[in-house]
Amino acid sequence: MSATTPVTVESIVNALRSTLKLALEECFEKHHGYMLDPDEHFFATLDGISAAEASAPVSSNGTNIAAQVNHTRFYIDAILDTVRTGEYKKLDWNSSWQIGAVDDAEWQALIAGLRRAYDEVISLAAGFDDWNEETIGGAVGLVAHSMFHLGQIREGIAVVRDRGVS
Repeated sequence: MSATTPVTVESIVNALRSTLKLALEECFEKHHGYMLDPDEHFFATLDGISAAEASAPVSSNGTNIAAQVNHTRFYIDAILDTVRTGEYKKLDWNSSWQIGAVDDAEWQALIAGLRRAYDEVISLAAGFDDWNEETIGGAVGLVAHSMFHLGQIREGIAVVRDRGVS
């Protein structure tokens, strides 16, 4: 928007939608050059990780990459449910981390679940009009939370590969 363009509710909503879409695309599937280098987004990162690598604990008291993916999907689903129902539900967040060793089919199913959740949030955001402090905060939190876990996964795979898991 230029200094001469009047700011309207519609222009702000459109800016929120497009900014959220760009940020989520950058995090999950498409390089825009705002936050990541090319091919560092979620789906490019996950595409190069085997089920054995996803299953290996990152540390002796830590979780594995498969659980990071499941937790990220769980969070997106929680945001989607809150926006659709208007209710904040008490969730069992610990359950989102309870992923042990996975085989190839289970690993691909976890990635597909994350893809489905991502596609749903992109679709919902494209037509979303009810922006307020809570929904804007949720959108910022969604991007920040997803980027955090992408970073955890990228660091985790480096650790797992340094140990020779493949």
